[in-house]
Amino acid sequence: MSALLMMLICSQSALYAGGSGKTLHYTSGGSGVAIASAGFDLADVQSVEQLNALPPAMKGLIWLNESSGVTPRFIAKVKPFIGNPRLFGFRLCDEPDITGKYHSPAVSPAALKAEAEWIRANVPGAVTFVTLMDMGSFEAPAFMNTFNPANTGIDLFGLDPYPVRGKAFDLDFIDRTVEAAVAAGIPLDRIVPVYQAFGGGNWKTRTGAAADVYVLPTPDQAKQIFARWATYSPAPVFDFAYAWGSQNGDTKLGSASPEALELRLAFKAHNTAQ
Repeated sequence: MSALLMMLICSQSALYAGGSGKTLHYTSGGSGVAIASAGFDLADVQSVEQLNALPPAMKGLIWLNESSGVTPRFIAKVKPFIGNPRLFGFRLCDEPDITGKYHSPAVSPAALKAEAEWIRANVPGAVTFVTLMDMGSFEAPAFMNTFNPANTGIDLFGLDPYPVRGKAFDLDFIDRTVEAAVAAGIPLDRIVPVYQAFGGGNWKTRTGAAADVYVLPTPDQAKQIFARWATYSPAPVFDFAYAWGSQNGDTKLGSASPEALELRLAFKAHNTAQ
């Protein structure tokens, strides 16, 4: 851990000590009732009907999947939520690619800034959020010259270093990722920890020079992930368990396997500890 990051952590801890509220716990996929059973209180929703159907006291983070600026489609998606008391904010898009090399078309900071500014002007109090694409590697994460608060106006940025793999369980991947994000202009208090809650299926990755796969964390590994993230974000605005629902043949938090059920208990203990 660098000396600069250690200094930022110390100052951030003081800021969080006088923070304004309780950390919310978010997961993608799953009904409000299902995720509430594991202590989640921030839901992934796409419609007003879904938002209004959430359990009492649960808020909604709206999945927009919009990264082209303030288009008629963007406005049509946002407008129905204006004034809804269950609204927490908007997840603009997932891992925007500034180069267009991995996800096409390329996303510009200016387009995301236009979206964030429109929401700020028209939906007061709503949070804007994106998860970031790591443009580096497992050994050397990189976010430089991509997206940050200064060039997008977005409130919060999710970082998703998934440390549990077939060939490694490396908690230092979290350290490397946070350091790279801070170096790229993302303050610690704008970071949303994204916790690994999936494994198997058809997802592929690389660890070093070798092809690798993701492995569902054990409850003990999940607790270690929570503890390492707490070094940097002891009281984030919200945290993010990826994910509840299966998307690519994988086992996730909402799965019915014994391993998923055990992991769900670990997340419930984390989510209800405050």
